[in-house]
Formats: sequence, C-alpha cells, structure tokens
Amino acid sequence: MNNIKSTFSIKDLENLSGIKAHTIRIWEKRYNLLEPMRTDTNIRLYDLKNLQKLLNVVLLTNFGYKISKISKLNQTEIEKFVVKIQTQKTVNNHVLSNFKMAMLNFDQPLFVKTYNDLLSEKSFSTVFFETFIPLLEEIGVLWTTNTISPAHEHFISHLIKQKILIEIEKYQIKQNSVSDQTYILYLPFNEIHDLGLLFLHHEIVTKGHHSVYLGRSLPIENLLELNNHFKKITYITYLTVEPNESEIENYIQTFKNTILKNNSNELLIFGRKAQTLDNSKLPENIRSIENLKDFLYTL
Repeated sequence: MNNIKSTFSIKDLENLSGIKAHTIRIWEKRYNLLEPMRTDTNIRLYDLKNLQKLLNVVLLTNFGYKISKISKLNQTEIEKFVVKIQTQKTVNNHVLSNFKMAMLNFDQPLFVKTYNDLLSEKSFSTVFFETFIPLLEEIGVLWTTNTISPAHEHFISHLIKQKILIEIEKYQIKQNSVSDQTYILYLPFNEIHDLGLLFLHHEIVTKGHHSVYLGRSLPIENLLELNNHFKKITYITYLTVEPNESEIENYIQTFKNTILKNNSNELLIFGRKAQTLDNSKLPENIRSIENLKDFLYTL
C-alpha cells in the first residue's frame, strides 16, 4: 500500500483535471487558488483537498464562470455554486469528479451515494455508457501515466463490477429465454479485463436471452464441452491484452478448427484488438464487432 498516493505533483493535477500545468501555476500565482506544500527541493505537492477544489473550479470555468470570480470564493461557496448550476452536461462532469475522488480516497460510501443518485434517474445501461465507460477510459490514461496506482484501479473496477452483478441477478431471477439461442461469454487464456464482457452479459440477459458467463482466462479446449450441452451457440469474447498481435490469427484459426468444426455456431470478437481485424479476411462464422451499441440494437 506504500504506492498509494495522498499527495500529487502538478503533472498529476494536469492529468486528473485536464487543465495544463502552466495554467494551474498561473491560477496559483495570480489568484492563490491552491495551497501546495513544498519539498526540501522546492517542488510543489498537492493534497486531496487541493485536488477536489481544482476539479470543482474546472467545472465552474467550463460553465462560463471567470477564474477571477471563482478565486474569491471559499471551498464551501464553490461547492454551493457547483450544486446550483448542475445541468445534464455538468452533472456528468461532477459525477465523474466524485467517482475519481472516491477512487483516490478509497471512499466506498461516496461511490455508492453517487451511483445511487445516478440510478434513481437513469437506467443502468445508460449509467454504464454515459458515465462508467468515460470513467474507465480516463482511469486507463491515469494508470498509464502513473497518476494512480493499481490499487486505485482495482478498487474502482471492483465496485463497478459489483454493480453489474447486482443488476444481472435482478433479471436472472425472473428470466425466461425468448429463443433457443445461447450466448457463451469468456475471455482467452491470460486475459483478465472482464468489465466489458460482464456488461455484455448484463445486456444479453436483460433482453431475455440465455447467456452463460464463463469469465476470465479460459483455454480454447475448455469450450468443447459447451458444444455438447447447447445448440445454436454464439461465443463472445473480448480481446484487450491477450492474445498478442502476433498470435491473434493463430488463435482465431484454432478456435475455428476446434470449436466451430462441423457446426453452425459462431464467434463474435469485441474489445480494443477487435478493431484491428478485417471482417472480410476472417473465417466464416467469426466476426469482429467494433461498435457495442450497434450490436446491442440487433439483439
């Protein structure tokens, strides 16, 4: 846990807020907006309170408030203005800021309250598309720039996964399949990024289809048993990290020769690496899906 940050560099603030470090320095020098600490070598460091204030200030400037006016407000007054001006656009920005603060503070109650407020007004699918996907994309950037630690990413991902599972169970209790089609969802061996796949499972179940979720890191040969249990199978996988680029073609051919041999089943490939595949060059009954929403409309 020693890698968990409680103080942030000005570069971290830039990554988290989207405001250039140069602008942050100007705001700090001209308006005394933030109160950094200084290391022995005179390097600025900012605590979570400074970060939270900056995120709120950015929200206000995006709404047209002048930094000269904002700088004269204390933190309580800034927060009151944020609440006052909330529109659909600013709500989502504020929600993303709340989720980021929950992540940085490992604050589960803040995550739950923010999520429940959203869910009281929107469907879970809308929350996922409008809020969780942008949040996860931003977290990915923050992780690669070393602004947050793996512990932060694991914390927020687990909470999102928990909410997906709760929504899935609501429908599974009363599920009546609308067709004889079976969707089998799995990730390739050594692939562990399962949030996208789990959300797909949710969407398939909520539309009344029979969905079997097998989860992470499954070797191809382990799927053979499924062919003996179900007819008319659509296998679905997400390629985020595995297999690597040099092995994807071999993986697809192995799947075709092993799982799709002598049947009319199919494989749909989602994820970042699916976007590099040319459907015209893929074997019969194997397709890459670039747009998740377009696919969901066809279910």
